[in-house]
Amino acid sequence: MSQLNFKRHRRLRSSNAMRLMVREHHLRTEDFIYPIFVIEGDNIKSEVPSMPGVYQFSFDLLLDEVKEVYELGIRSIILFGVISEKDEIGTGAFAEDGIIQQATRLVKKEFPELLVVADTCLCEYTSHGHCGVIHNHDVDNDESLKLLAKTAVSQAEAGADIIAPSNMMDGFVTVIRQALDEAGYSHIPIMSYAVKYASAYYGPFRDAADSTPQFGDRKTYQMDPANRMEALREAESDVAEGADFLIVKPAMSYLDIVREVRDNFNLPVVAYNVSGEYSMVKAAAQNGWIDEKALVMEKLTSMKRAGADLIITYFAKDVAKWLREEK
Repeated sequence: MSQLNFKRHRRLRSSNAMRLMVREHHLRTEDFIYPIFVIEGDNIKSEVPSMPGVYQFSFDLLLDEVKEVYELGIRSIILFGVISEKDEIGTGAFAEDGIIQQATRLVKKEFPELLVVADTCLCEYTSHGHCGVIHNHDVDNDESLKLLAKTAVSQAEAGADIIAPSNMMDGFVTVIRQALDEAGYSHIPIMSYAVKYASAYYGPFRDAADSTPQFGDRKTYQMDPANRMEALREAESDVAEGADFLIVKPAMSYLDIVREVRDNFNLPVVAYNVSGEYSMVKAAAQNGWIDEKALVMEKLTSMKRAGADLIITYFAKDVAKWLREEK
């Protein structure tokens, strides 16, 4: 064997210490943004049926959840609101006393160092469940932009550290950027849902946020899962319009897109590990079909390897605990 000429790659895999020494990508609690659903009412901690371990929290219980998140070393959350009274234009999204605005003020008062990301969309607040104003049974792009700008400003006024528009209207970054700047919030960054596919992976989220469209679907504004070049066009537009972060959503089946965005744009890239990706793993784990910890760590590491700087994930608390156990 000594006369054969081949590489000894296994030398760098010989022990756990050796493998850790040469590991190229690492998960850190600082990499995670944890989604939290806020619901109207009192003394409510309601588990989402399709998302084991994920809950809707009323205001009086919200800070307990945020405290746990903060003590685990997670430094960013993204808030979603669940309300009962909705209307055609999603007034609750931009109301001064809207559910996200109230939740943001509450969280920032108690945890000023925690970064609060505000999801900026109308679908959770419209009676029809679409992400904008409906005219002639379709979403009116430019009319919707006006309300999205109002929403972003109201969220910034409430103390949101980052505005994250998820609506996929054309021109949403430039309109929101202009509105924020004119309102005195030029320092507030925009975490754009730059690449958001019309995906079947969103089903459980719509249960959690009560945002299922009441007619049709979102394929006229969210992207076709078959398209790659379109993702680059979308991201390019958002960069030119003033985005500060670029989200790719979903993550697991779109790691090629995460890599494309990473290679083509010099902004922080965020992978959104969405609800369906979470629920599939949880269901398999509950049936004893997989090793949940090993699979989750592998899956999230793959997102970092593909080029993500940050990960929005419902697994954030679990992974933070696992990382702490490994120290």
